[in-house]
Amino acid sequence: MSLINTQVQPFKAQAFHNGKFIEVTEESLKGKWSVLIFMPAAFTFNCPTEVEDAADNYAEFQKAGAEVYIVTTDTHFSHKVWHETSPAVGKAKFPLVGDPTHQLTRAFDVHIDEEGLALRGTFVINADGVIKTAEVHSNEIARDVKETLRKLKAAQYTAAHPGQVCPAKWNDGAATLTPSLDLVGKI
Repeated sequence: MSLINTQVQPFKAQAFHNGKFIEVTEESLKGKWSVLIFMPAAFTFNCPTEVEDAADNYAEFQKAGAEVYIVTTDTHFSHKVWHETSPAVGKAKFPLVGDPTHQLTRAFDVHIDEEGLALRGTFVINADGVIKTAEVHSNEIARDVKETLRKLKAAQYTAAHPGQVCPAKWNDGAATLTPSLDLVGKI
């Protein structure tokens, strides 16, 4: 079953955020758009490059009214040390969420049982806690957060403009389509 258009399941996790430990729950995701970016583990090879990419684009996510959450199967204590020792991860101003119990990785269907790690999964969640986009792929392939930002803006646009759809390669400000019988076979 797809997670698209389903409510985020109840959860409770600890995160390292701006020098403090905080609790993150499904309620934390409500009231604004959220982007959950799952990674296998802290102190790996590709993961810091993705955290840095998200950090370099964080202002754009905030401008779009969204919070970013990085999630690994490590503890929030590991995330504190990761933030303090990795120059790339040290740029993060968003919560680094620990999931040592694998509650989140299992709820978002990105858990690798044999390894106790997460696949690379990216989820855009609306302000009501409903999952609007999902991308999951193999761990050797890092993501480009600009594509995640594009998907976030497309989901926000279609939420604000019911009846409109964003065509391939749509970017903020570009033309959208109004599905109708008149368009069938003409695009």
